[in-house]
Amino acid sequence: MQSFRIRTLALIFVVAITALGSLRPALAMQSREQEAKAALNALYETSPAARALGARAKAILVFPEIRKAGFIFGGQFGHGVLLKNDKVVARYDVDGVLFGLEAGAQTFAYAVFFMSDAALEEMRASHGLSIGADPNIVVVDAGNAKELTTATASADVYAYVFKQNGLMGGIALQGLKFTEIER
Repeated sequence: MQSFRIRTLALIFVVAITALGSLRPALAMQSREQEAKAALNALYETSPAARALGARAKAILVFPEIRKAGFIFGGQFGHGVLLKNDKVVARYDVDGVLFGLEAGAQTFAYAVFFMSDAALEEMRASHGLSIGADPNIVVVDAGNAKELTTATASADVYAYVFKQNGLMGGIALQGLKFTEIER
């Protein structure tokens, strides 16, 4: 009888651990969404221009943290979400490489504002987007965005870099590739 209880308790323990383990990806997705929305709100608090773009954007791709490190050769990666009407419609990974006279490590947040349906559909149809290779994308440093207003904003895509931490210096060729991932 005692061995039956022990086996039953062991089975209940295994089932409980398995059930909790299956919740982890769902909680990670929910956390990623919350982190992305919090990062976007932090950008809006420091940049009225970004807030104005966000109000007009068809969709916003937000990466709350991208990690970047390198010494001559390097890489960068992160996870984010695509928001449309403040709702998550897709999840994305970002990765990239860099090559040049650059050294260090840093983290930063990244928000890409799609101002037209055509720009959004082009990114989704091409299964990603390469920043650094597309001349139709305006990259804005959040600290230097004071001249950008909704009257002067005429590009289809604006990319904001913000919340930089760490030290990365030098000159390098680099690009970012956004890839939609399965839910």
